[in-house]
Amino acid sequence: MDNENKIQLFEDKRIRTAWDEEAEEWYFSIVDVVSVLTDQPTPRSASTYWAVLKKRLIEEGFQLLTNCKQLKLKAADGKRYKTDVANTEELLRIIQSIPSPKAEPFKLWLAQVGSERIEETIDPELTIDRALATYLKKGYTREWINQRLQAIQVRKELTDEWDNRGVKQGMEYAILTDEITRAWSGMTTHQYKRLKGLKKENLRDNMSTLELVLNMLAEATTAEISKTTEPQTFDESRQVARRGGRIAGNARREIEMDTGRPVITERNAIDFSRVLGGVIEDANDNKDDGQKHD
Repeated sequence: MDNENKIQLFEDKRIRTAWDEEAEEWYFSIVDVVSVLTDQPTPRSASTYWAVLKKRLIEEGFQLLTNCKQLKLKAADGKRYKTDVANTEELLRIIQSIPSPKAEPFKLWLAQVGSERIEETIDPELTIDRALATYLKKGYTREWINQRLQAIQVRKELTDEWDNRGVKQGMEYAILTDEITRAWSGMTTHQYKRLKGLKKENLRDNMSTLELVLNMLAEATTAEISKTTEPQTFDESRQVARRGGRIAGNARREIEMDTGRPVITERNAIDFSRVLGGVIEDANDNKDDGQKHD
């Protein structure tokens, strides 16, 4: 577990965080979040507030807090103490229970996301429209976005083929994806993300156009080989994944020999530290728009 102290919320107040490399999950110090959102004057008062809130949430049936995860985080005195932490899902649930003006942007955002998910269930095409709008807002070019949306379709066709071959979602998907990625890039997915300095971010969202195209080639080729050879076992699907990845790997090496430049780059497209800040800005913008139409 890596301890990080980089995520900043609300002016100069910091939230202690920890990154679980294996699970690819951020954990946040709950008492720090409570302190910021409720303007607690001291760490002791923030701890007291959280103790009362925690008790109430457990009584209301919030099962995730019954065995609240604790990590040793560094305090102001430089020592490390066991501290209640929450992942993103748990933290957002806790924030919903905090009566504070500073918590309102998160609550508005959660309500907006919930509404959008219901709409997308009724009309799935809205998912594509919102993905396009999100990528544009983050500054991606339309050319890159077109490739990214195509990559999503290619990935879906591959996972559909895996489903047909009895591959299980979760661990088996991850193993096959690693085989494809290693065969074409020379790295596992985790190694590739570390190269780009990524944690929770989506690897494909941080690929260059050429990286994205080669990854699409690897996945599309794997799907096509699987349809042709009809693997009957997971091990056979694993061999197919390696074959599909190798074809894209050969293409990568030819490109690098011709251009004299590496295809794989350390560059990434998204700064994770801006994500939570963007949530607040989006929610406030939506709130302002709503007031204008009142």
